[in-house]
Amino acid sequence: MNSGLLRRTGLGLMTVAALVVGVTGCRPTPSHAAGVTGSQLRTMTGTAAGAACVFVKPDGAQKLGHVGWGFRVTGTDTWEYGAVENPSNRLYTPPGGDIGAWHTTGSYARMLGRMTRGEYSRYRCTGSSTSDVTAARAMVRQVERRGFLVGVDPRTGELTSRDCLDATYDVLRAYRTRHLTPAPRLYIPNVWVETLVLWSDRTL
Repeated sequence: MNSGLLRRTGLGLMTVAALVVGVTGCRPTPSHAAGVTGSQLRTMTGTAAGAACVFVKPDGAQKLGHVGWGFRVTGTDTWEYGAVENPSNRLYTPPGGDIGAWHTTGSYARMLGRMTRGEYSRYRCTGSSTSDVTAARAMVRQVERRGFLVGVDPRTGELTSRDCLDATYDVLRAYRTRHLTPAPRLYIPNVWVETLVLWSDRTL
């Protein structure tokens, strides 16, 4: 990786740090997951047609963070949620390979319980007056089969990423989540989470 390439990507030291994330593959480091309290199990308030959540393991990936996603099926009490865990810790897994991708459906309470058991310890949510469940589901299928990458794409030679943050952001963007701030490729999950300034911030 030369300095000219870093300047062209505009990422500088952030890219170097993000490559460290790739060494652990967004895989969270073990941490204690506290039980979910009753107040944290209440459903999203408000009358927004949709809603979305980002789940965080702040200590994951050498403390650079690991994230997963959730979105409400518009007009219902059902949520769809998941993540890309990358259990192999490899910088690159080709499309179709095992990247530890999973998703499921359930109530808001069931979603929080599943993420707590998965050792996520923080979550941020927002209501959304716009939503596109069909597009979000299509993106879930896409991120689950596109492989994992942090670094130079062997097919294109491009310095880029397809990691846990990219999966989370791409799914929630497809959902048309309001107040979703951009997540550039090779960005650090914990840094991005702090940009969600209009989202709630709770612990699991």
